[in-house]
Amino acid sequence: MGRRKIVVKQSASESIATIAWHIESKGLIATADKFVDNVYDHFLKLADEKRSYPICKEPNRLSLGYKCTPYKKKYTVVFIESATELIICEFVPSKLIYW
Repeated sequence: MGRRKIVVKQSASESIATIAWHIESKGLIATADKFVDNVYDHFLKLADEKRSYPICKEPNRLSLGYKCTPYKKKYTVVFIESATELIICEFVPSKLIYW
């Protein structure tokens, strides 16, 4: 089973870090670490060459050719998919995006 190269843009990694910081601020340090690990594990699952994902329906992201997939129903991963790599562009709360 082949895997594509994964590139995480700075804006996506900052979003993940902000969410983890918020979890840590509640006193749940281990939970924040687990959240970050699970997100990056999810990115690895997205890298499977056999899968293809739907294009975002939101006009701005549609015009850029972004694809969207949910992460635990609460967040949406927005990325660009090619045959050789996956570029993770955004990690946003699902209520802020229509896809």
